[in-house]
Amino acid sequence: MHNNNEQDLLDRFALRNHLRFCTEEGRIWLQENRMLLLHARALGALRRELLNSLGQERARALLVRMGFVSGQQDAELAKRLVGDGALEDVFLLGPQLHRLEGLVRASTLHSELDLKRGHFHGTFRWDNSWEAEAQLQDFGLGDGPACWTMIGYASGYVTQFMNRFVVFRETQCVSRGDPCCVIEGKVADEWEGEGAEAHIRYFEPENIVGELMALQEQVSQLRASLGEQRGRGNLIGASQGFRAAFDLVQKAADNPITVLLLGETGVGKEMFARWLHDNGARQLKPFVAVNCAALPNDLIESELFGVERGAFTGAQQSRPGRFERAHGGTLFLDEIGDISPAAQAKLLRVLQTGEVERLGDHRTRTVDVRLVAATNVDLRRAVKEGRFRADLYYRLNAYPVVIPPLRERLADIPLLVELFVEKYAAIYQKRLAGLTDRAVQSLQAYDWPGNIRELENMVERGVLLAPQGGFIEASHLFAGIEPAIEPGEAVGASGSLCAAGSEGDADALDRLLVPGFDLEQHERALMRAALTRARGNVSEAARLLGVTRRQIAYRLKDLDAGL
Repeated sequence: MHNNNEQDLLDRFALRNHLRFCTEEGRIWLQENRMLLLHARALGALRRELLNSLGQERARALLVRMGFVSGQQDAELAKRLVGDGALEDVFLLGPQLHRLEGLVRASTLHSELDLKRGHFHGTFRWDNSWEAEAQLQDFGLGDGPACWTMIGYASGYVTQFMNRFVVFRETQCVSRGDPCCVIEGKVADEWEGEGAEAHIRYFEPENIVGELMALQEQVSQLRASLGEQRGRGNLIGASQGFRAAFDLVQKAADNPITVLLLGETGVGKEMFARWLHDNGARQLKPFVAVNCAALPNDLIESELFGVERGAFTGAQQSRPGRFERAHGGTLFLDEIGDISPAAQAKLLRVLQTGEVERLGDHRTRTVDVRLVAATNVDLRRAVKEGRFRADLYYRLNAYPVVIPPLRERLADIPLLVELFVEKYAAIYQKRLAGLTDRAVQSLQAYDWPGNIRELENMVERGVLLAPQGGFIEASHLFAGIEPAIEPGEAVGASGSLCAAGSEGDADALDRLLVPGFDLEQHERALMRAALTRARGNVSEAARLLGVTRRQIAYRLKDLDAGL
């Protein structure tokens, strides 16, 4: 069993110090290996072109083999680092090298390595896989795993260590809606079961020149299959939580059972209710929605059940309630946890008898309504506290569907953003290139207290503020909120990476911290330098300094420097 602590490996071998930026020569080195700092978007474009040109199987094999070579190179680097030590001591540098190179955050779940016996079995978790993100962005949710270059990398890395052919397979992948990517690897001969031989063939070189024309039909089928399930009508999602909720709603669509939608404000409960109606047997009949929380208690009964002329002061004519208007169709009662006790009693009677009685009338009217209710209130607790009738709760809770909050549906964010960008770009007549990588990362890191409604509002703001033909940046999306920024490394004077603002700035700090140091003067000079570099653009200067525009404007004003 291999139990090396990966953080100890980082400290022991000072891995970051082996990455050097030689900007004058136009080279980046990871010890002896020349590296390239590429745009993930550009590499994703190459990946997309390969898929569209070669078809999924051929492109996948090519990407796996490319990753295999990269893994072999990093294994040789790890061997050089250990010197005369035991190879087992540096084996787990592989996941850390993968992380350093910006491909994925890898963590070990289980690792068994015995070089003498030629035994290996390991499982690893991947978070923030660039390849899964590229797959989702370009093709949407798919049926299978998509981290092909990275599977090749892991296989090449361990193969180089073992001097035996080791193959990894991806058992979970974000690109198909899993919460994270998980890989499992072992010696190729030990893989058994369905698909083992086909997977191993991806690692074998092949000549594809004479077969390109025959792939056109396969490419068409690939495009169609990759686009499947991207959305389900007006319901968009790829996460496990979304799919679980949708599967329940889908099964209830053709049945008259009462559905109770549960979830926080803004998760899209009304969208689910509309989908139920539009895809059920009542789709040609009315869909009537009522926000119970928006109606005063003294009006909610008349709104739901109707009123006869003269029933109360101001009732100058008879009118049907929402139940009657929804006859034959669907009635959606949103925020049902907020209705008054009197309305609860009458609602229960309607659900039990199928008859409504207007206020001020003694005649009953039969209604045929499919009821869908929704609330963000914990009805079970409300029943215990006496705020909600137990018998009504059990009647409504026949088929509960929990819609998870957006912070638990991160895989849905790219799909929703694409939908909202398209919507508001048309409204504001904008042609946009999409979101920057930092903007996407900031959206993924945000807590989303307002859920999908907040995301839509944020994207609308971003579309409005983004320049014509340009990208939507994090500052365009977040109004008065500091988007989360991951800590990173800067290039020091020696060409080695160091934590931003720490080792690389030590000399500069020593020169500043002398007797007579004037903090206010240096702060003013730093801000003016940032403004000069940004050519007077306060927002750009704020980004250079790592502060918000509001903060820099306030400080400049406070220092009497003006804008």
